[in-house]
Amino acid sequence: MRPAPDRPRRPNVVIILADDLGYSDIGSYGGEINTPNLDALAARGVRMSQFYNTARCAPSRASLLTGLHPHQTGIGVLVNDDGPGGYPGRLNDRCVTIAEVLGGAGYSTYMCGKWHVTGERDRPDDSWPTRRGFDHFFGTIDGAANYWNPVTLTRDETPVAERELPEDFFYTDAISDAAAEFITAHDGEDPFFMYVAYTAPHWPLHAREEDIEAYRGRYDGGWDELRRQRHDRLKSEGIVKEHWPLSERDPDVPAWDEVDQKEWQARRMEVYAAQVEVMDAGIGRIIATLEDQEVGEDTIVLFLSDNGGCAEGMRPGYLDEAPSRLASMLPYTRDGERVFRGNVPEVMPGPESTYASYGRGWANLSNTPFREYKHWVHEGGIATPLIASWPAGLTAPGVVRERPHQLPDIMATILEVTGATYPRERGGHPVHALEGISMLATWRGEADGPERPLFWEHEGNAALRHGRWKLVRKYPGLWELYDIETDRTERHDLASVRPDMVDRLADAYQEWADRCGVIPRDRILALAER
Repeated sequence: MRPAPDRPRRPNVVIILADDLGYSDIGSYGGEINTPNLDALAARGVRMSQFYNTARCAPSRASLLTGLHPHQTGIGVLVNDDGPGGYPGRLNDRCVTIAEVLGGAGYSTYMCGKWHVTGERDRPDDSWPTRRGFDHFFGTIDGAANYWNPVTLTRDETPVAERELPEDFFYTDAISDAAAEFITAHDGEDPFFMYVAYTAPHWPLHAREEDIEAYRGRYDGGWDELRRQRHDRLKSEGIVKEHWPLSERDPDVPAWDEVDQKEWQARRMEVYAAQVEVMDAGIGRIIATLEDQEVGEDTIVLFLSDNGGCAEGMRPGYLDEAPSRLASMLPYTRDGERVFRGNVPEVMPGPESTYASYGRGWANLSNTPFREYKHWVHEGGIATPLIASWPAGLTAPGVVRERPHQLPDIMATILEVTGATYPRERGGHPVHALEGISMLATWRGEADGPERPLFWEHEGNAALRHGRWKLVRKYPGLWELYDIETDRTERHDLASVRPDMVDRLADAYQEWADRCGVIPRDRILALAER
């Protein structure tokens, strides 16, 4: 697989995306979950302390893949078609994916895992992975999935039937194994690009009992003490500043000492932690396969999450009795057992017969030390760990870089390190100009000069960060203003103290929103009501 001596060496690129993983869940970002492979990746690479996603799964994927803001790609909220006047909910013809760009530059392109950037889940359309630049695909077109029997499981463009699944099938392992197989089967001197998009640890809380058992008792002390411990480790690692205080516990979350049903609550986090560890083990197999194929030195590996920890709940009930249900929620297990959806202490999560989430208290832990969650653009919703490893190109292992970046910068970085050219058009249609900038100088400690503004919008929740200032709001509320340099945990709103700054940043935000096609939330809600 190594290039011929007379050919320039271009690195392979592997992007690994976790689903609903919080900022402080993995070990190298302060967590107590066992993630030795990601920690080893961080030890020989770069950790970014201020990298940002877009607060929700589908928009983050669209932004990561295209180097644009999600609204420009057609996926401003999720993969629902809002009809005339709204977002189409699928990748449009005004964007190109990393796979399309690198494929045009001679790379082989592979993907395994969750796609979730089209509303057409049952038959191929122009926004399926195999029609957006990927030579081969194994994974799910839809969002959430039963880990033992995921719907929309597809190989290239052919559905994978339930009868084809081995008895011990588990989706996280299948994603990891497919990635390793793609690397092993890659043939020729040209490099490859691979996108590995796990569903872990997104709900449902599904894990094998032996994996859950490894965390028995680990969470009995509760979220209050664990938040303090994570915060201390984050400070000691230099990932957060000593003077940034831990955000207050979510006011809707009780103190652990006042929690009823502690055994059930601890079990929820035990299953979540098991999901993360199984993903980490799979990442270890992918890294080992790179080494076995003697391409580890020449491969850039990125790891990050699509949004912050998820505080979503679920209405309880058996799925076969529900008047309506998400298409991803199968009412019976592979063995024919009824599936109970929801979070009630009488049903311990983990088995395939359950479909539960871990709740607000544990999401508050996952996002330590920040406020808020997936959906919102306060730091808890958008801050993600990002690990970058490239032994041949990054020569200061184990460093933490503080300069802020966000998802569109991934495409720009890959263009710089591979020498690929961003096109002016796709299929005869002009494409939007690239929104990101390369992170390579930041990774190497060479970036200087003023920071450029960063922008977010999701479901009317909006933010702008420029230098030390962050303007942010929860729809339909008022703008808040924070000095991120002294208060990244967003405890002290300065909007009433600096109305001039609020006005200036709000004007800049609106200029960006108009340019990038952000549709006002009120209009989207009106379309939904129709």
